[in-house]
Amino acid sequence: MKQLILFFAFMTSAIGVNAQLKYPTTAKGNVVDTYFGVQVKEPYRWLENDTSAVTAAWVKSQNKVTKDYLSQIPFRDALKKRITALMNYPKYSSPFKKNGQYFFYKNNGLQNQSVLYRQKSLTAEPELLLDPNTLSTDGTVALSSIAFSRDGKYLGYSIARSGSDWNEIFVLDVESRQLLTDHIKWSKSSQITWQGNGFYYSGYDTPEVGKEYSNKNEYEKVYYHTVGQPQDQDKLVYEDRKHPLRECYANVTDDEKFLFVSITETTTGNGLLMKDLTNPNASFVELVSGFDNDYTVVDNVNGKIYVLTNWKAPKQRLMEFDSTNPSRENWKEIIPETEDVLERASIIGGKILTEYMKDATNHAYGFDLTGKKLYEVQLPTLGSLTGFAGDKDDNEAFYTFTSYTFPPTIYRFDASKNTSEVFHKADVLFNSDAYTTEQVFFTSKDGTKVPMSITYKKGLKKDGKNPLMLYGYGGFNISLNPTFAVPRIPFLENGGIYVVANIRGGGEYGEAWHMAGTKMKKQNVFDDFIGAAEYLIAKGYTSSKKLAIDGGSNGGLLVGACLTQRPDLYAVAIPEVGVLDMLRYHLFTIGWSWTSDFGNSGESKEMFEYLKAYSPLHNVKPGTKYPATMVMTGDHDDRVVPAHSFKFAATLQANNASTKPTLIRIDSKAGHGAGKPVGKVIDAQADMWSFTMYNLGMTPSF
Repeated sequence: MKQLILFFAFMTSAIGVNAQLKYPTTAKGNVVDTYFGVQVKEPYRWLENDTSAVTAAWVKSQNKVTKDYLSQIPFRDALKKRITALMNYPKYSSPFKKNGQYFFYKNNGLQNQSVLYRQKSLTAEPELLLDPNTLSTDGTVALSSIAFSRDGKYLGYSIARSGSDWNEIFVLDVESRQLLTDHIKWSKSSQITWQGNGFYYSGYDTPEVGKEYSNKNEYEKVYYHTVGQPQDQDKLVYEDRKHPLRECYANVTDDEKFLFVSITETTTGNGLLMKDLTNPNASFVELVSGFDNDYTVVDNVNGKIYVLTNWKAPKQRLMEFDSTNPSRENWKEIIPETEDVLERASIIGGKILTEYMKDATNHAYGFDLTGKKLYEVQLPTLGSLTGFAGDKDDNEAFYTFTSYTFPPTIYRFDASKNTSEVFHKADVLFNSDAYTTEQVFFTSKDGTKVPMSITYKKGLKKDGKNPLMLYGYGGFNISLNPTFAVPRIPFLENGGIYVVANIRGGGEYGEAWHMAGTKMKKQNVFDDFIGAAEYLIAKGYTSSKKLAIDGGSNGGLLVGACLTQRPDLYAVAIPEVGVLDMLRYHLFTIGWSWTSDFGNSGESKEMFEYLKAYSPLHNVKPGTKYPATMVMTGDHDDRVVPAHSFKFAATLQANNASTKPTLIRIDSKAGHGAGKPVGKVIDAQADMWSFTMYNLGMTPSF
């Protein structure tokens, strides 16, 4: 352990003299891995031990450097006050209905966590049902999911602590608001799905002490829990002892007649099992085997099961099968595939309400149960629709609409009349009329046309002098639809341009678009993002000296790869909670499930060489001048473990020939991002934007 003794030196210089910025000296070990005869040095392997004393000391020293730097940015405090003021308005979720009562979330403005309320009618006084702010003193306990029993008597809810993916499940008596004795641990990203006096959930065995946030997750199972019983009496419903690296999720139809178990091996494709809950002796029927396609059960209508799938339809279609004759060869197409992506379908008021995506924006339509198109839902502009929330026998539904310059607005929708009325509009201090969003298509390296949304204050001059933030993701079939985010407002107010590139790897154009950015085609994702930056410079929106890039998780990989491939192209880089070690990512927590997108360094020499060629950690080159960089992560991130960010930051600090800052911001009691308390969100956004704006040479006023 002597080689891991750390010697720390802290910066004493003024912020404006980055050449004098001193970083902690990070000890180097002698670990060497061999892949197909190729040796790969791993000097910072010890940073993977995130619970060790030396790692804790390293984290503390790095945070001190980062905090000292950020505290000297002249406008950092003013920016934080501005973001705080902008976020201080009441925020509502779309209501949803259960047994004639309405439920919704509300945040008064700056509450760390949103509060669950119920109303007996839309005009009745809301009653507080569950306040997660009371579950911790610092707001770091968040609600992960909720589910009401069919009779509305019980509320099952799960919580996550400090941003972890580990969930604990509890049960609340709705009328008395009394917490019952039920307490389930070691569930991860699982939904609660009720049947009778209990519910199904997914869970893991108790992990090794001290390795809860880093060890590989194996042997997930489905259990049934009866209200009032201890967890050790829960009934095992499904397991697969032959395949430890598979996940399984349960879902019961609203009428509680059918149980479905979805089985996944990676993030792409799933198998599907069905069980008839009306027959006590029924066993599971395998509907779909293998993992070539995605299958999502929408609902059951009188024994007809509706399924959304990309089977023989890369942009998805809606199919139906008879529960008494469920073999896939007997499935019937209800809504066929079109040139636009069918993202979601809901059955509300006896109609199928669909959400389509066309060029990264949403459109909605109503169909009857035979698949006949009835109408298009008129949305206010190009943007994103979240919903519909409603019951299959009730015409009333709610949805939320938003875009880059359109604050979230909740609409009440009548499925029988195709009418929408504003139910609640966000009262945010933002003058939408002063800004505009344009969509452009640029040509990537291989000739592919890629869409990009550009938001800025009207009257912009394309003189190459504008500060610009370029954001991307590019993976796992996830689409970047238009969203409204308050922390961006100060940047836009001060002449900044905010750009989202809908690069390959996402789901904007269906499964083909996704697959074009996976495995041996992953470089397409980086080429698209680099192409977006080059287009923005060529068209006069900005210049390399004024261009920042940002992305989180897979988007953190995107930023890391583009940063190392084209360090000359950007002034600022913000890789957030990124997958930055592509040779070892699959060895931690749930990382093994990402191989459908990334491949695995151990599967073949060709795959190893491809991964190593773009892995951000392994492509930092000594003597290279890198842009101002702030790596961001959380100490409780058990999805993309913080070791990725730790090792990358240490490597970048040791090799960067630039005088620009190379910092790492490690948030305490924080994870991958979900459930982060508002106070921590404001702090992180103030730090990220102040670092960005300062290093883009901006002198903002607030």
